[in-house]
Amino acid sequence: MSDVGSAGSAVPADRSRLPERPPLSQPRSTGSRSFQQPGLGLLGLLLVIPVALALAIGLGGDGSTRVLAPLVTFSLPLVVMIAFWWEDWPGTRLRSSWAGWADTVLIGAGAIVLTGAGQTLAGRLDPAALFDPAPGPGHVPTFPATMPLAGLAFVVMLQITLVGEGWPLRRLHPLVAGPIAVAISWAIAIVGYLTVVQVEPPAGSDVISRDGPVPGAVLGATLVLIGAWQVLCFVVWRGWPFVTVASRAARLTIAHVTVIGGGIVSYLVLRELLGLTPSRIAALSGCFIAAGLLFGMLFEGWLGNLSPTVERAALLLATLALAALLAVGLQAIATRAMHLTQSAADDWVGHATLNALAVAIILHVAVGRRWPFPHPADQAPRTSSGGSGSVDV
Repeated sequence: MSDVGSAGSAVPADRSRLPERPPLSQPRSTGSRSFQQPGLGLLGLLLVIPVALALAIGLGGDGSTRVLAPLVTFSLPLVVMIAFWWEDWPGTRLRSSWAGWADTVLIGAGAIVLTGAGQTLAGRLDPAALFDPAPGPGHVPTFPATMPLAGLAFVVMLQITLVGEGWPLRRLHPLVAGPIAVAISWAIAIVGYLTVVQVEPPAGSDVISRDGPVPGAVLGATLVLIGAWQVLCFVVWRGWPFVTVASRAARLTIAHVTVIGGGIVSYLVLRELLGLTPSRIAALSGCFIAAGLLFGMLFEGWLGNLSPTVERAALLLATLALAALLAVGLQAIATRAMHLTQSAADDWVGHATLNALAVAIILHVAVGRRWPFPHPADQAPRTSSGGSGSVDV
């Protein structure tokens, strides 16, 4: 995004409103390959991989899936708000070495609060069960009962932020627009959770049974597929093909219909024609999202010397190839090394990609601004994704 300004500024010094379109999804000019890539991305892996491993296996296979997955998923709207609406405030009030960590601590605290709110909607607030993968009878486990709510809130937040270009909230002050976007996301998620989602409570738990028309696993898989379309179109392809439409009303309408419709149609194809289970669909989609974020954010601009058409084709092929490798490799790890007793292998693979690898990339690039690895973008106007090849605002 635009220049963050001096430490202590809540928003960019020369701007009290957000740019008209998220810079993350603005196309780069032809031949704008970042000369720091792929080295900058490879350096970033030195931080991304340890964080991803900690999130994926820090509490063991079952513990990470059943405890960390809900906490991380509930934190994601806050990650989007701080990274893409607040431009890393309040971390911008601190020196660069502390900024990302401060924001991450704030996100972590908010995740606990929001997970507790989700738990309350699922049955009642049960602090002991927030951090226990198997709380036993009489408790409200957060996994899987609250996951549809968390997934809905995050997907809606991304839909508002990237697909909808933040409109009309981008006309407001960033510190006001961000919380409003989170509130809208949560409002839509709560309505959907209470009216659409079918919840089958674990035996002996205090989770409330809900007779919605859509099973939670089906909705979850569809949401992850919508997320895959969001990442492909607005991170990997930087808004293409929608950025070619001049009229905002037409552009946003086409984008919303394409992304949401694409997710639903993709689910029907994978489920009805290929016979994949919802958990398997979610796991494979998670692999695609993680791969797309790696090439679209961590290695942003590494193919910018190619023509836009060739670059998009190459990025899609690279993303599909890495997604396939992740799917095969993580599935093997889940079945042979994780000793899962309460979680399915596909559940862990989905967590390892969506809530571990993908989140680690976003935290490093979009929140931590690639600290501690210096590069010319630290002196140049910053971009929303933290890279050096984006269009400056």
